[in-house]
Amino acid sequence: MDIKDIKVTDMDKGLSASQVLQAKSNKIEDQSSKSYKKILQANIFSLFNAINVFLAFLVVLTGSYRNMLFMGVVIGNALIGIVQEVRSKKKLDALALLNQQKAHVLRDGKVDKIPVDEIVENDLILLQAGDQICVDGFLVSGEVECNESLLTGESDAIHKNQGDTLYSGSYVEAGHAKMQAVHVGEDTYVHSILKHAQREKKYPSQLRDSINSIIRFCTIILFPAGILLFLKSFFISQYSLNASILSTVAAVVGMIPEGLVILTSIALAIGALRLANQKVLVQELYCIETLARVDTLCLDKTGTITEGSMKVTGIEPLSKYSQKEIRTILSRMFGALQDENATALAIREYCPVEVVPVKQIIPFSSSRKASAVLFEEEGYIIGAYPFIVKQPDASIVEKIEQYAKRGIRVLALCKAKESVQDSLLGDHEPIGLILIQDVLRKDIQTILSYFYKQGVDIKIISGDDANTVQAIAQKAGVQSLAVDMNTVQNIDLALREYSVFGRVTPEQKRDMILALKKQGHTVAMTGDGVNDVMALKEADCSIAMGSGSEATKNIASLVLLEDQFAALPSILNQGRCVINNIQRTASLFLVKTLLSLGCSLLTLFLLESYPFLPIQLTLISSLATGLPSFVLTLEPNTTRVQGHFLRTVFSKALPGAFCILLAIIGVYCFDVLGHQNLTYTQFSTMCTLLAGCNALCVLISVCKPMTKLRMLLVILMCSAFIVCCIVPSLQAWFCIELGVLTWIQKLYVLINIPIIFAVVFGLSRFVDKKLKKSKKNS
Repeated sequence: MDIKDIKVTDMDKGLSASQVLQAKSNKIEDQSSKSYKKILQANIFSLFNAINVFLAFLVVLTGSYRNMLFMGVVIGNALIGIVQEVRSKKKLDALALLNQQKAHVLRDGKVDKIPVDEIVENDLILLQAGDQICVDGFLVSGEVECNESLLTGESDAIHKNQGDTLYSGSYVEAGHAKMQAVHVGEDTYVHSILKHAQREKKYPSQLRDSINSIIRFCTIILFPAGILLFLKSFFISQYSLNASILSTVAAVVGMIPEGLVILTSIALAIGALRLANQKVLVQELYCIETLARVDTLCLDKTGTITEGSMKVTGIEPLSKYSQKEIRTILSRMFGALQDENATALAIREYCPVEVVPVKQIIPFSSSRKASAVLFEEEGYIIGAYPFIVKQPDASIVEKIEQYAKRGIRVLALCKAKESVQDSLLGDHEPIGLILIQDVLRKDIQTILSYFYKQGVDIKIISGDDANTVQAIAQKAGVQSLAVDMNTVQNIDLALREYSVFGRVTPEQKRDMILALKKQGHTVAMTGDGVNDVMALKEADCSIAMGSGSEATKNIASLVLLEDQFAALPSILNQGRCVINNIQRTASLFLVKTLLSLGCSLLTLFLLESYPFLPIQLTLISSLATGLPSFVLTLEPNTTRVQGHFLRTVFSKALPGAFCILLAIIGVYCFDVLGHQNLTYTQFSTMCTLLAGCNALCVLISVCKPMTKLRMLLVILMCSAFIVCCIVPSLQAWFCIELGVLTWIQKLYVLINIPIIFAVVFGLSRFVDKKLKKSKKNS
């Protein structure tokens, strides 16, 4: 942009109210949650719903309207999905409004804090460290250091002076300044890039990928299987058109795990809603699943295991300067420096500021770990001792190490002996040590102990001295030696040997996350500062503190709005609850899918016609799958998630599906070998009774270990099935014609029921043992 062609806004007053009304605003379509339109579309206009509607239309052509009852499940699922997602959206939108990024603007001579989408062209915006720049513009006063890594991939801070251009998507690392907005909204240079850099990353999700695989498989096999079954029934078995349509519809309906997709969305939405009630803003729905699988938690020291506040505990002079003189120097330095980090605030509290004339100010940045002020006659530098003195004094280094072992952070105050360069490293005279201590969170030991018990490894990462970080980590309950990352050549090896890391640069934080992921870990990271942004972006699940910088909150998948670090165990448990319950109920849905696929193959190569009518499968799936799945999905279940989702659910579903197929083959052999000459009604009734008992047996197996709620659920479902089988009107409705069975056919069914229970439970125990062994080996 050419600033020569832009009229500079009044520096003292900013825009007037009338100018604001006439200017273009910074509004961009909000994508923090689904719109109501998208919620309706996702729950109504789905492929599975379209298939079911088409099948219902075919049933209408037969005139057998009761066989359309499967549409009740489809409609019910859609309604429940819409209601739950709308509830979740309202709650999340309310929290997002509270957490909305805001900016300080100068208007009518007053500084107002407003949402970024209310910024307009030519607004004057006040910038400070930690702010994310939300529009394109140029500096009109002051100077800042900007990190443009989200735009360029280069993490080095860029110094910006008056007249320099600033781009949205970058963030301020240090300094204070005033910028004028030039391009806003979708006109900004990085509008599309910034959206991608913030939250449009595809988070890893076994759940999403597994369900998509199931959908693809069902879609591929569904149509050819349906056509072949119809042709077999109508042309080869010589059944009527209506009977052929009904048997084909039954087979196709059974193949569709229609409830699984919606149930997953509902479970994730409920998880997000529960977290919202704990003041946790979920910005990426599938990160709830990632939480359940986290085995490594990386914690930034400052603001995470500590409260984010510091206090100065003392000053130790190193030369002829007295404590009083050093305090005076600090008062003047931090009267000039505009840094607002925790260290600066602690020093200002200890040394009330004094404003004097200065020649040059170099604000603090995480890359140089120091700041400097040049007064009229002398200059002073404050920062990490190894970063500002070329030839460190061994006695001073030893003192710093001794303090660090006690958990005290030490800053060196030096008098500049040469011209101060941007790096601040030089032959400067140390004149004093400033002793600063972090304040630990009260509940940190309990929280970290909980994670250790849950099998989650803890990594403490900090830019501070390694000895200081080690002392604080040990107080928090992390018993590990610390390593100075300045000395580390192999990050991968260091991560295997250590759990506490000091002197970590922003780039190293990012590299550490990538290395952990390469080792096969599922990594969550917490952070609150701009130096955490690159690492948060790479983590499988990123958690930002609500009081942190706007940059970290925008990039994170979860935001702790009230800095409630104590909520992390609850967040982990919520993720586990969602995935464990989906994993359990998914196996119920897949029993029906596998059964239908197996029955279709049996029908094509062995049976005369498909053994079930749609209404019969509706009864079985409603009582053994549909209703129980919604109850089980809401249950608390904080067991650690292990194993691959798809492998686990198919392993648990196979025994039930296999047993039903054996029962159907058994009925076929009983018919042929026993010379029963079963009619279709007799055959389908016997198969329905055995399939219903088998499905309820699978439900009992899934509900183990039994709780009061699960026991009540099993009793209600079994009782409902018995009632439907013995009440004449319900028998007729669900096409269970017990009256047409002979006594020997009834006896055959009764004898097979305990056999089914024994086989299902036996196979389930065998599969569970195999899965446990597989998990231990992995």
